[in-house]
Amino acid sequence: MANKLIRGSLIIFLGNIIFRVGGYIYRFLMAILLGPTAYGVLGLTLPFQGIFQTLSAGGLPPAIAKYVAEYEAVGDHNMARQTIFTALKIMVFLGLFFGVLMIFVVAPWLTYHYLNKPLALVPLQIVGLITPFSVIVGAFRGAFQGVYKMEYIVYTRAVEQLGMILGATAFVLIGFSTVGALWGTVLGYSMSVVSAIYIFKVFMPKYIPEASDDFVFTFRDELSLAGTLVKFSIPVIITAIAEMLIYNICTIVMGRFLTLDDVGFFAAADPIARLPLMISISVATTILPASSEAFKLKDIAGLQKYVSDAYKFSLLFVVPMCIGLALFAAPTLRILYFENPAYVAGASALAILAVGMTFYSIFAISTSIIQGIGNPRIPMYILIAGAVVTGILSWIMVPTMGIAGGALATTLACFFMMVPCIYFVFRLTKTKAPTKSIVKILVASAIMGIFALFIPKTTLLLFPAIFVCIIVYLFALILVKFFQKDDIESLRAFSSKFGPLSKFINKVLDFIEKIEFRN
Repeated sequence: MANKLIRGSLIIFLGNIIFRVGGYIYRFLMAILLGPTAYGVLGLTLPFQGIFQTLSAGGLPPAIAKYVAEYEAVGDHNMARQTIFTALKIMVFLGLFFGVLMIFVVAPWLTYHYLNKPLALVPLQIVGLITPFSVIVGAFRGAFQGVYKMEYIVYTRAVEQLGMILGATAFVLIGFSTVGALWGTVLGYSMSVVSAIYIFKVFMPKYIPEASDDFVFTFRDELSLAGTLVKFSIPVIITAIAEMLIYNICTIVMGRFLTLDDVGFFAAADPIARLPLMISISVATTILPASSEAFKLKDIAGLQKYVSDAYKFSLLFVVPMCIGLALFAAPTLRILYFENPAYVAGASALAILAVGMTFYSIFAISTSIIQGIGNPRIPMYILIAGAVVTGILSWIMVPTMGIAGGALATTLACFFMMVPCIYFVFRLTKTKAPTKSIVKILVASAIMGIFALFIPKTTLLLFPAIFVCIIVYLFALILVKFFQKDDIESLRAFSSKFGPLSKFINKVLDFIEKIEFRN
């Protein structure tokens, strides 16, 4: 089962790289082609897009993953397949309902009564067209996650990103501005739906076979299953909405108090700050069904190892990445948005948000573990409290501190959420925190950070600085004796999955092993 976690995390990690890189390319192109003002309109629209997509999904993709994993663990293929179809029916209904609601009710109210920015009306209405497509592909991704076929999630995401980027760029170049950028999103999701259906019909039967001839499932049985799914999904959807608010409530508040240019600057910095999350979210996505299966089979030792390794290996990469982004925020923005130097105004927000993403990374992993062992209400309560804190702090800080205030409000809220969530994880799983490993990671990251302080923060030195900081961090890890033999063996076993980089990775591991275990 440990192999499932590592393999699944690696695949989702690569998928998240595609997703993050694709998302950055999309935002970069839109920022350049639209300019700060129009990009600010897009930046205001994206939070509501995420919220309504989450509402339309109804919290069911994690439910699908959980119950498919459980049914497959005991060999009940019929119920695993039925779970997918029942959830899909619910999600299609919700997608159509919330799509219509967004177009005719929510978008006009937001435009004329809250934001007071008429330019946002049509872009917000297009969000209603995205939701039906997004929920369908979300249902199939939940099924793929439940049988640990994370590569199928990657394929659908790649199709989505390609369609979105190409479509949005073409529409904007034609002259559709922000509206064109969102039509590209509609195109991307519609293409992703086609790919997900194809994968499910062609490749999934080998993992979840067709229903057996003697399988009987009445309407009453389906209502009971739907009730089970909804019962699990209600706290999940509340959790997901609260999570969306944690990400975006400061942007929503900025839309009321700040100019569209300010929102555009923040929108340029925000996705860069989230880059470290591609690691923690990869682990979190895989550990939900893995922890659920271990809990179902009462494999306490396996569950505890999942928990310990999830924190240990995610923080190994997340902490130095966040420190690096915080220290090199300005040159990073200069390089990424070289066509429009005005976006460097978002450097303060990027530096603050990068710190917050360290806290959020830990929280995201903790949430998936708690959900996987059947306690979705705990992260729900914590996230609701965090969203309230973020909203209050943003309302206070944004009018006086601008975009830096929104970033600081988000960072503080992430810290407040992280602490109780960690407590519940270790209490419920009876796992001992990998304290020594985490302390060593923090010490090594601090050594790297202190070294980075003396490097001039110029555009020319950014890439050399990144390379040198990686070397310093690696030697700092060796200095504090972080690596254990089982870590080296696990990394070596899966180095072949990195293709051309495998030889280089093995050489690095050989070097570490030679120094660490020379005695």
